[in-house]
Amino acid sequence: MAIQKKTGLGRGLSAILESPETDITSKDISGNYVAGAIANLPLTKIETNPFQPREDFDETSLAELAQSILEQGIIQPLTVRKMGYDKYQLISGERRFRASKLAGIETVPCYIRVANDEQMLEWALIENIQRENLNAIEIAISYNRLIEECSLTQEELSKRVGKNRTTVTNYMRLLKLPAEIQAALRDASISMGHARTLINVEDQAKQLLITRKIISDELSVREVEKLVRQLDKVVTPVSKPNKIALPLKYEVMKDSLQERLNRKIELNRTLKGKGSIVIPFVSDEDLQAIITKLGLE
Repeated sequence: MAIQKKTGLGRGLSAILESPETDITSKDISGNYVAGAIANLPLTKIETNPFQPREDFDETSLAELAQSILEQGIIQPLTVRKMGYDKYQLISGERRFRASKLAGIETVPCYIRVANDEQMLEWALIENIQRENLNAIEIAISYNRLIEECSLTQEELSKRVGKNRTTVTNYMRLLKLPAEIQAALRDASISMGHARTLINVEDQAKQLLITRKIISDELSVREVEKLVRQLDKVVTPVSKPNKIALPLKYEVMKDSLQERLNRKIELNRTLKGKGSIVIPFVSDEDLQAIITKLGLE
């Protein structure tokens, strides 16, 4: 039975792995080609990757690639996994796959691999990260999904994507910034250097104030670093009388929850015992990950 193509990637692997037959390539499947072979396969025998996180493909770029394929052929084979007799599923190379269809090519060279669903998701996300036109927030979200949905540690992730752990950590920290700042970084209104400086500012109001000043005054990273040092000298207003320090047991609970959710949370409590817990998230997928970790599904 084929995997359904409409799959909610943000819902976690348990929701994705709906069919017990999706790991069919772990068994010996008879057919013309076996895992490890490189062969010319008909495009009609290949289905697209249901775990592909990329949805937008530039039509002009595809047309240019199609023309190149007509003139030069496909230099780098596509990678597929075998799903059954003469049936394959794309692991990587969807641009080449689409461009070949556009060019009217009937067969394409493919490297046949064995892969289960978790590996398919991991490879699709890693291939997406390697695109040159991703912004810092898209990279950070992909890193977060690899950790959350493929059960990787930051150390394992750094090895998978060929980046040192510090680089991975710096990207992941971007997801703790307020949504307005993330949007500014995504839209290139501020740079990665600006964002890394803003991360070190603990007060969210100050972060937003600095971000708006960066955009309006076109501040350089060095100028922002200087501004942050100046703001650090400003005396923090005294807490309102009805606010008290959290008892030790609540501080421990807050730290435990932050570690469990892998994000900074706010826990406020008044003299009368009233208060609030604020858990930030950056997308529907991120919210779903929080819900899953809290066991609320």
